[in-house]
Amino acid sequence: MDELTTLQKIAVWALPVIFGVTVHEAAHGWVANKRGDSTARLLGRLTLNPLRHIDLIGTLLLPALMMIMTNFIFGWAKPVPVNEANLKQPKRDMALVALAGPTANLLMAVLWAMVMAAGKASAGVVPYVALPMIYMGSAGVLINGILMLLNLLPIPPLDGSRVLMWLLPDSLSNMLRQLEPYGFAILILLLVTGVLGQILLPALNLFLEFFGVH
Repeated sequence: MDELTTLQKIAVWALPVIFGVTVHEAAHGWVANKRGDSTARLLGRLTLNPLRHIDLIGTLLLPALMMIMTNFIFGWAKPVPVNEANLKQPKRDMALVALAGPTANLLMAVLWAMVMAAGKASAGVVPYVALPMIYMGSAGVLINGILMLLNLLPIPPLDGSRVLMWLLPDSLSNMLRQLEPYGFAILILLLVTGVLGQILLPALNLFLEFFGVH
């Protein structure tokens, strides 16, 4: 996408980023509601309307700046509140709620791959329509792959940590939970030292190769 102008890049990335992060959060709320916690539903967060989930910095400003300044892009939406005490089986159900987000990103990657494939199939017929579909489909696979893999890391408060807390005995689970106030700082440290890239890139490259994104 290096040949695109900044405005063209924003146009290509806008929908994949917005829906990548908002559907992720809506999925958390949907599963939480199914498991007994209606907090997200009562707050109107069980919707695919991006306006209910957008975070000014995490959904709009940061992705735009990263897209312009770097070759790496990610973002976040407003977290969906979950009251663990309302869940039927709190420890297990929190893991299910957590897995809902990355699962939603995987399903969206499949949908964006279909958009990309449709664009490639129609390239010789309607190239002015096909090219945007190819670019946007590729961006959709990429951003959802990043969101899925990043959130599966076992660092609180990322989704992977909730799954690990379910698998660990209570004593170790509580120790992991105590790291939550420092989770964002740990992520920033891993990012600036390059460790985060070393962890994510091999899996991300396999993900992109599987979906045919080059």
